[in-house]
Amino acid sequence: MSPLSRASWPGSPSLSLLIVRYGLGLILVIAGVVVLVIDPGGFGVDGFAMAAGSGFSVLMLNWLYRLGVKSDEERVEEEEARMYLAEHGRWPDEAPRPPAPNRRRRV
Repeated sequence: MSPLSRASWPGSPSLSLLIVRYGLGLILVIAGVVVLVIDPGGFGVDGFAMAAGSGFSVLMLNWLYRLGVKSDEERVEEEEARMYLAEHGRWPDEAPRPPAPNRRRRV
């Protein structure tokens, strides 16, 4: 079995991973909104743009990473299905074929 198969991945992410993955981006976006509310003039707009932009960047990078990991998992599943096809002559989700009836020709 390959190192990227689903069996090697833990079932659910830890709390610290979720905080880093989503909390960091949300904190940055919220900080940008707070800066904008405190100083709606010059620095507030710049601070909002910087903090919200970096927060959304963190969230998008995490989303793109998860998308790539999912693609790798699907690739591994496809490879395992192809190996099954080569060994058994059918895809894993297909029902086994019934044996062909034994027909005799009449002359």
